[in-house]
Amino acid sequence: MPAPSSRGSRLDTLVREIRDALRIPAEGRSEQPGRQVSDVLAAHLRHDDLLTDEQLAADQAAYRQHVLHIEPDGTFSVVALVWLPGQHTPIHDHVCWCVIGIYRGAEEEIRYQLVDEDGSPHLVPADVTANHTGTVTYLSPPGDIHEVRSATDGLTVSLHVYGADVGRLGTSIRRCYDLPVRPPHAALGAVQRPARP
Repeated sequence: MPAPSSRGSRLDTLVREIRDALRIPAEGRSEQPGRQVSDVLAAHLRHDDLLTDEQLAADQAAYRQHVLHIEPDGTFSVVALVWLPGQHTPIHDHVCWCVIGIYRGAEEEIRYQLVDEDGSPHLVPADVTANHTGTVTYLSPPGDIHEVRSATDGLTVSLHVYGADVGRLGTSIRRCYDLPVRPPHAALGAVQRPARP
């Protein structure tokens, strides 16, 4: 795992505000911790000076991860993902909550349900959303199986705040799903039972 990139003052401010949001005692929170971070991240997404040119660098082979910050106690990490047209993740889920903010461009997210019909596990698309610059979304396991792809002809950059130490873990991905993807069978009258991941 590469060392976190150098950062500017606006990114320092974002990290400090995330830290403060997560320090609110659990009994004082109205929602899960990741939701507290959503408002903080949203307030920083429209500032051009949030990331350096180095932190915006893409990779022709696959989407690129830039680790921006890992909190010393491991409670959260901030990562930038940089996408070129056509790049995408595998279908996966996460080890922790995650807040995603679109900094530039747009991402398409496909969420899946894991289904088992008579011992034949497969994935069924449950929702497709397009997230554009300024959009903030939130994921929390379980039930966070998804695939993400670039949805523009240009550069896409998203900021991810994970409730884990990605330096220690190497990634926020818990599991990749190499299962068949099937359309919903509701029209055929079959009953789908959610499978255990």
